[in-house]
Amino acid sequence: MGDLREGARVGVWAVGGVVGLAVVYLVGVFAFGGAGWITAPFRGEVEERERTVASGAFRLTAYEEFFDLCASVQNAEGTILVLQQEREAATATRRSQIDQSITALRASRIESVNEYNAKAAQEHRAPFLDSGLPYRLDSAAEKTTCAA
Repeated sequence: MGDLREGARVGVWAVGGVVGLAVVYLVGVFAFGGAGWITAPFRGEVEERERTVASGAFRLTAYEEFFDLCASVQNAEGTILVLQQEREAATATRRSQIDQSITALRASRIESVNEYNAKAAQEHRAPFLDSGLPYRLDSAAEKTTCAA
């Protein structure tokens, strides 16, 4: 019976030693970067939110970007109107040039409208759309109103 008791005591010490080494190992892992690895997804989300939503530079840029895109659409519309007026009294060669310019401006206008609408639909940019600006622009409209 004494040998059995001695063997049990050695077994308990062996298991205790292995558990103790595991605890020391886990403490070492957490102390030297393991905790950072485990919390990385949470910290990454917080940092991303702080960098975009809380960043003053991002907020200002996003706010102004909608005005810039809307103004770009209006500029294209104004230039198209002026070219259409000029076309009435232009020579045949100049009419051809004007038609090409109008086509390019219409394409540019549609690109600006699509970019505006895409950015207005983005969850992290939408809060910075001014209340005076439309939520979406219509690419088929002849005239765009940017500020109410």
